[in-house]
Amino acid sequence: MRVLLVEDDEMIGRSLKQALEGAGWSADWVRDGELAQSALGDGGYTCVLLDLGLPRQDGTEVLRRARERGDATPVLVLTARDGLDDRIHSLDLGADDYLLKPFEFRELLARMRAVVRRRDGAAHSLVGSGSLQLDLTTREVVVNGAREALTAREFALLHALLERPGAILSREQLENRIYGWGEEVTSNAIDVLIHGMRRKLGADAIRNVRGLGWRVAA
Repeated sequence: MRVLLVEDDEMIGRSLKQALEGAGWSADWVRDGELAQSALGDGGYTCVLLDLGLPRQDGTEVLRRARERGDATPVLVLTARDGLDDRIHSLDLGADDYLLKPFEFRELLARMRAVVRRRDGAAHSLVGSGSLQLDLTTREVVVNGAREALTAREFALLHALLERPGAILSREQLENRIYGWGEEVTSNAIDVLIHGMRRKLGADAIRNVRGLGWRVAA
């Protein structure tokens, strides 16, 4: 899954990007508010990790503008500002959660999973229904009650499809959810990925709609 990391501190940004990618997330890192606005305009993010004290445009302004244009991407504010008024202001502007620096990375991951679950309308860690579900905590797929491990990209692809069961997602939409900036994507990367997943999940788990894309059953 793709996350937008907005952090101007070089050391914090670099270490967070590495840790997120080690945990299976595809992380795009920007260092100021205007670049954050541009990245959000491109879309495709599962969630945003947003610092408040940013150059060129403050994090609260990034959040305010995103919500004003109808962008509902979950936003988790990461900041050293510990005043109650700052927390209340960020939440009132539309932040989904607020985490004070310094923090434990495990807690950050847990909060990211929580805001994604809330966006998906799930009170627990399972996304999907019927015979095909995705466990956001263990990063496993549950097929007819049996659990199967997934690679990071398999997990991201299946999560994108299960967010909108029945909807057709194009090759470009899936690539945007799986791959970060600067990653080289071969023309058949999605086809290869889906071929491998069908071996795990069954041939009918992910269906191709010729010329349009792929979907899972509603």
